[in-house]
This record gives sequence, C-alpha cells and structure tokens, in this order.
Amino acid sequence: MTWTLTGDIDRFEEAAGAFLRARPTEHTVLLSVAASLRAVGPDAYGDRAPWFGWWQPAGRPVEAAVVRTPPRPALLSPMGEDAATALVDALADGGLAVPGVNACRPAAEAYAAAWQRRHGGSVETAGRRRLYCLGTLTPPEPAPPGAARPATFADRDLLLDWFAAFAADIGGPPPRDARAVDDRLADGRCTLWEVEGRPVSLAGITRTVAGSARVAPVYTPPELRGRGYAAGVTSALSRAARDSGAQEVLLFTDLANATSNALYRRIGYRPVEDHVVLEFVPAGTD
Repeated sequence: MTWTLTGDIDRFEEAAGAFLRARPTEHTVLLSVAASLRAVGPDAYGDRAPWFGWWQPAGRPVEAAVVRTPPRPALLSPMGEDAATALVDALADGGLAVPGVNACRPAAEAYAAAWQRRHGGSVETAGRRRLYCLGTLTPPEPAPPGAARPATFADRDLLLDWFAAFAADIGGPPPRDARAVDDRLADGRCTLWEVEGRPVSLAGITRTVAGSARVAPVYTPPELRGRGYAAGVTSALSRAARDSGAQEVLLFTDLANATSNALYRRIGYRPVEDHVVLEFVPAGTD
C-alpha cells in the first residue's frame, strides 16, 4: 500500500480524478484548487511548484489524495490512520516538508498523530472551519436595500482590494497577483451588492466541478457590516449558481465567527462537516 507523489497535474487527475469527482462535497477544496491551477497556471499560489499524491492500496481503487501548493498547508482528502501514516512516511522519505495540513477533522488529526510519531514536536491549531451545503434557499427577509449585479472588469481594482482585505481578515496570504480575479471576472463568477450605485459587498464562487461549486470569498468592508448586505449578495449568488446548473452549492465559515455561521443558516445552508488547519512545530524549535 503506497502513496504516489508527482508534480504532474495530468497524471494526478488521470489517477485520482474519478475518486475526487465521486465525492465532490468532501473534496471541494482539492477539486477547486486543481481547477485553478489548470486555468490560472502552476504558479497561481506561489513561486514553488505544486505537487500531488494519491493512495491506492494493492488491488483496490484510489482511496485518498493530497494537493500541496507551497507555501500553503497540504490539502488532504478524508483518510484513515493507515493512509495518513504512510503519507507522513512517504513525504519524509522523499524530503518533502509539510508545515501543516488543511482537512476534515478526522483526517487532519490522523495525519498530525502520525507526524508526531515520526518527527516529535508539537501541533498547533491555526483555524477551525465548518463546511456548509445549500438546502432550501431562503433569501433574507426583509431584504437589505440595494440589489445584486454581476461584477465586471470595470470593478477590477475594487475586487483586487477586497480580495486582499478578505485574505487579511482570515489570516491568509493575499492574492498572488491579478490573475485569480481576472479569471473570475472573465467567467462571471463574482457578484456585487450595490446600493445607490455604490458596491457594498462581494461574493465570489469557484468553478462548478462535478456538479459542485463553493462560494468564496464573501466580503463586506468593516464600516458597512451589520446591514444584511452579505446575506443579500450570498443569496443572489447562490441562486445564480443553482440556476446555472450547480447541484451542490457549498461554503466554509470560520467557527470563531458566530455571526456568519448564523447568517448562512438563515438563508438555507446546512452544516456538513468540520475542518481544521493544523500547523506542525518541529522538536527543538523555540
């Protein structure tokens, strides 16, 4: 039972694509990241090349996968203890250091336990998130003032600022360059909520892959929060995604933000599973 690791996205998708697409909700981040790498380029997330892997026990189909876009944590599919332990060993033996993982809680914790057995050191929780899936869409009532409209290239500078501000809010790296925003604008995958001609809130969405799309990001400037704009723009974008053929519309929330978790429940999103981002601190590190 071995892991296969590669820098070739074509080889990865040929081997693991059917596995990922068979469970698009569980694999939403791996699918969307792979789609972005193919559309925007292998340097979409950083200077260092991405790599990929899959776990295929002898005589059985692929049962787990990993995607890493340095410098970000590795993205893990759900996996059991055997696959997690073998992945830690394969990465260590291959000289591939992983500073952290982002996955559903059981997979992340299985990997972290295996990492500590192999390397020692400590594990820190860098984030707790909840994955939601849209059930019956319930637009906010009363609706906030204003209306939704598709973002256009005339909004490009605003979107660049707001994508960067969103990343800062969640403690993530800023967009590498304008390509990710341009890619979304070209596909019509950003929606603005506008009041009297002024954009007040943004929602974006990933490509639809295997019938599934994920709302991200949702951003309202701090001085405009608490007025229902995020609910309005998310509801409008969610309806548009459904109308365009997405069978599942997903989103993540920060579990530390009770306001956003309550907001998405009110408009019809239902919890699926919890995810964690874990960071690894090698033994002897001050």
